[in-house]
Amino acid sequence: MGVRVKTLGLAVGLLLLSGCVKSMAVNALGNALSKGGGTYAQDDDPELVRDATAFGLKTIESLLDAEPEHAGLLLAATRGFTQYGYAFLQAEADYIEEHDYARSKVLRQRAVRMYRRARGYGLRGLNLVVEDFENTLITDREKALEPMTVEHVGLMYWTAAAWAAAVGLDKGQADLAADMGLVEALIKRARVLEIDYGEGALHDFMVAWDGGRPASAGGSVERAKTHFERAKAASKNQRVAPLVGYAETICVKKQDLAQFEALLRKAIAFDVDSAPRHRLANLIAQKRARWLLTQKEDLFL
Repeated sequence: MGVRVKTLGLAVGLLLLSGCVKSMAVNALGNALSKGGGTYAQDDDPELVRDATAFGLKTIESLLDAEPEHAGLLLAATRGFTQYGYAFLQAEADYIEEHDYARSKVLRQRAVRMYRRARGYGLRGLNLVVEDFENTLITDREKALEPMTVEHVGLMYWTAAAWAAAVGLDKGQADLAADMGLVEALIKRARVLEIDYGEGALHDFMVAWDGGRPASAGGSVERAKTHFERAKAASKNQRVAPLVGYAETICVKKQDLAQFEALLRKAIAFDVDSAPRHRLANLIAQKRARWLLTQKEDLFL
């Protein structure tokens, strides 16, 4: 009997240890994934990354099944689905629309679903800081946002980015479009906490946010220009996305073809190997720059 008890105790102990080890492994991987960058960011083959990303995102979701309240995994999911939705679905839809409208429509629908999924994970992550975060944000923004600290800036940024992207791609989503003030509140709080987050990512967002709206709705070309300069400075001119974003948003709005072409050609000429940490993002931005140059007749009168 004593031997059986010892054996049972050992078996239970091993099971508990197994669960503990699994949790430790998930947490360790989640912490690594939450940091982003690394091998993917430095890759020189966007198509290879596209093919690998889908598996990576499903892996993150599987890990979240095991650790549903892991803040790092929730950030990784929010960021990953937002990036995948834009770089490999929405942007690709733009590039093929002229010769394959049906396929481009499917890609945009998928992009919206990715953005919604990203937003859902982002809100789950913010719920870890403030219970029932979304409803609290609606009823009392100060109460919802005051507890946020620098460590939450990434989650706020990517949640807001996914939210805004979903609305921008499908303005018929009344449930999301009605809450654009909440997106602005998230970004405003993030800027207070870490204005140069992501080497200028918040400034990139504000270029589109301020530049994409008419003055009557609170937009401002001058503010967008200020954010454009801040975005370049924050990355020490190592990211070309600010050039492409400003050209597409502000130059088109002002119908300034000369600056449009100058900024896009500067982006295309940038040596991506000189900034390996941003290589993948720069290659993706350069692809958009080349495409935008083919659209001049449609963008400028």
